[in-house]
Amino acid sequence: MAASYFPRWRRQPAAAEGGIVGIDERLAWPPMFAMGIQHVVAMFGATVLAPLLMGFDPNLCIFMSGIGTLLFFVLVGGRVPSYLGSSFAFIGLVIAVTGYGGHGANPNIPVALGGIIACGVAYGVIGLIVSAVGTGWIETLMPPVVTGAVVCVIGLNLAPIAVHGVSGSNFESWMALVTVLCVGAVAVFTRGMLQRLLILVGLLLAYVIYAIVTNGLGMGKPIDFSIVANAAWFGMPHFMSPVFEPHAMTLLAPIAVILVAENLGHIKAVSAMTGQNLDRYIGRAFLGDALATIVSGFAGGTGVTTYAENIGVMAVTKIYSTLVFVIAALIALVLGFSPKFGAVIQTIPGPVLGGVSIVVFGLIAVTGARIWVVNKVDFSDNRNLIVSAVTLVLGAGDFSLKLGGFGLGGIGTATFGAIILYALLRRKPTQGPVA
Repeated sequence: MAASYFPRWRRQPAAAEGGIVGIDERLAWPPMFAMGIQHVVAMFGATVLAPLLMGFDPNLCIFMSGIGTLLFFVLVGGRVPSYLGSSFAFIGLVIAVTGYGGHGANPNIPVALGGIIACGVAYGVIGLIVSAVGTGWIETLMPPVVTGAVVCVIGLNLAPIAVHGVSGSNFESWMALVTVLCVGAVAVFTRGMLQRLLILVGLLLAYVIYAIVTNGLGMGKPIDFSIVANAAWFGMPHFMSPVFEPHAMTLLAPIAVILVAENLGHIKAVSAMTGQNLDRYIGRAFLGDALATIVSGFAGGTGVTTYAENIGVMAVTKIYSTLVFVIAALIALVLGFSPKFGAVIQTIPGPVLGGVSIVVFGLIAVTGARIWVVNKVDFSDNRNLIVSAVTLVLGAGDFSLKLGGFGLGGIGTATFGAIILYALLRRKPTQGPVA
């Protein structure tokens, strides 16, 4: 009998006690729903922060993240656990092509949308090539030492955003540390499903503590609940149409290379965590990500990528069921139609969200290091050592580089730098003596 396109997701009762839940397994439906909520929460800090930094509508971007995740799920046949959300790789160049000032709505979003679509098309071409000829050439350009470094860099590059967001006052810094302790305490001192939901439970604990300290004791900026009361329960997302401007398309299209490196690194990370070789799905994963980016661009959303935050959640929960991501995507679709949800999220204090981001971004960096460990990257080899060292510093330091009108931020510079440096330092095999 031929294998079905989608897994059958057999029930795994023992998983509730802390066992691993595989890609083709699931928990009972109530904990599955709770895990879906946690993945939405985990991706929220970044997949809403990225749109805000570029002047996009966060509710629309949440909605499109759900659409993109479902498209990805279908393209890979439910075999690769991943959530698709707004990519930080677009931020610098979107701001550059739109001239966004950093506050409120971005009036030039349509120009950026045309570039995002161009990037998606370029990404799709790479996916088609990989599907046709295999992943050998990609893996030659991006071996584990490169993909591990790129995944590390994503976490390290995002770290200053989280830290800067909680450095406005001494009170904010302390509340961020309280949030980190809340998440850490749940991760270490609880068991079963409570431990699985460490991000969600930790955030809720920190939220309550913050409300008591501020609204109750008056020690900091109180939470304003009036915006929730005034928000409508239902409202359509604000869709927009793209404008195809050649300069913007030329600048944004090369971001596809960064998305390829991110996606490849994420798949390698999931393979390492699950013990399953997912290489045969890489081409389809690229196509799914590309299609999601194109659809998001036509609707008015940001470019998307497989989300490292959610991979970080999988790393600590050991639940890899792809059904969890379907649930998370459906929740995102519902939330995208609810301005009241957007208002509730706006009440999450910056220090609490920043504290959660510190944990999640750190997990991303550690996941990249795990790629090195699982693939036994040899750091006694000077090439591996130099590639990793330079890549980490370029990315963590947000080293920017401009070539004419084309500019790269820290993640882009580190990604291209890792690929080029690894190729340039490749040594020719030593030839034996001539007979």
